[in-house]
Amino acid sequence: MKRLALGVGLAAIAGAAAAYGLTAPTPVAAGRLAAIAALEGDAAAGETLFWAGGCASCHAAPGAKDEARLVLAGGVRLKSDFGTFVAPNISPDPQAGIGGWSIEQFANAMLAGVSPDGRHYYPAFPYGSYVRMTDRDIADLFAFLKTLPASDVASLPHEVGFPFNIRRALGGWKWLFFTDEPRVAPAGDEAQLGRGQYLVEGPGHCGECHTPRNPIGGFVTDAWLSGAQNPEGEGVIPNLTPGGKAIAGWSAADIAYYLESGFTPDFDSVGGSMVSVQKNMAELTSGDREAIAAYLKALPARGDGWK
Repeated sequence: MKRLALGVGLAAIAGAAAAYGLTAPTPVAAGRLAAIAALEGDAAAGETLFWAGGCASCHAAPGAKDEARLVLAGGVRLKSDFGTFVAPNISPDPQAGIGGWSIEQFANAMLAGVSPDGRHYYPAFPYGSYVRMTDRDIADLFAFLKTLPASDVASLPHEVGFPFNIRRALGGWKWLFFTDEPRVAPAGDEAQLGRGQYLVEGPGHCGECHTPRNPIGGFVTDAWLSGAQNPEGEGVIPNLTPGGKAIAGWSAADIAYYLESGFTPDFDSVGGSMVSVQKNMAELTSGDREAIAAYLKALPARGDGWK
């Protein structure tokens, strides 16, 4: 009996140790970090990534307009079933923002969801999409962020209760859902679709809102971009595939024009949280908007993901 109890105890200890190791934050490989650090970031090119990535939508102060959108003081509140996440200050301020970060720390945050102090970031920060970004784009975006105005506004804490405030448990979430694999394999013009796929699945992180999630916050993988319940609690986020009603009847040119102007083919205008996204998309080149449109038209048709 004593041997049995000892065996059970040892097994429990081994299991706990394995779980602890499994949930440990895993930073970007040292070799890749060194390669990124060796790149000379191009701030002008980084501006494209800034708008494609929607940085201002979350990290500018709530309601910021025009030039104020470039002051990344944070404060936007993102409601979810797990609590409310508050976007932090990512301005170049060395204390309140990320002005004291190295390029390696920035790359770890963007590509691995690991903070400078070695903790997991919550996936409300869409590193699950940013993980697809190239080394060059990481370096260029960091260079651009350093050119923006500094803000000394302190970041506010997230409002997340037990058990979701146990950050170590996010290691298990990452093990289940964190991947840099393509979401779909669209067929068509390889160069244009490749660019569109990169923008939508990577820095544009469109799936973070437009794809339904399972009870623990992972994407429903066979429902990519098919729409989802609005985490704010009102209405739904539309289906972007050819199988939904939202844009199924739109041509690729219609989609590209909507992203540029904010007007639908029926001369309605963009609304809700998409207002900020459309403003970001308007800053891209026409070629990038056309690539996004081509990718969306090439998606497999799916029924509405919120049903």
